[in-house]
Amino acid sequence: MVYIIQKLKTMNIRLYLGLIVLGGAINSCNISPNPSSPEKLKSELFAVEKEFCAMAQSEGVQKAFVHFAADSAVVLRKSQLLKGKEAIRIQYASFPQKGSKLEWAPDFADVAASGDLGYTYGKYTLTSTDSVGFTTRNEGIFHTVWKRQPDGQWRFVWD
Repeated sequence: MVYIIQKLKTMNIRLYLGLIVLGGAINSCNISPNPSSPEKLKSELFAVEKEFCAMAQSEGVQKAFVHFAADSAVVLRKSQLLKGKEAIRIQYASFPQKGSKLEWAPDFADVAASGDLGYTYGKYTLTSTDSVGFTTRNEGIFHTVWKRQPDGQWRFVWD
């Protein structure tokens, strides 16, 4: 009888250990469905770039850059790195509200398989008119790196 009780205890211990190992193996697989298709995520980036540019047109470049920047965003301007929203806000405080127009549109977007990081690039145009009516037009290429925030919003981390 004692032999049978010991055998049952051993079987129960093996069963519990087996369940623990199985549970750990299943958990380590971390199988979770892709939150969105890559094409949907790329469309989101195109849309957020459009919103970003529209805000720059309607509410000003400074407000748009601060709004769409992640807290840790870095912007490269004239060989200078601007780190964080406050530095970006200060930099764009001097951007003229009148007589200047900054427009851009992405030509390409891609997103990491994880769905939390992406980038866009395309063309921009900066048109400025000075006080005597002389207009200058600068064109170039932009590259922006976007990161999905915990609230689901895309914010740029590099521009």
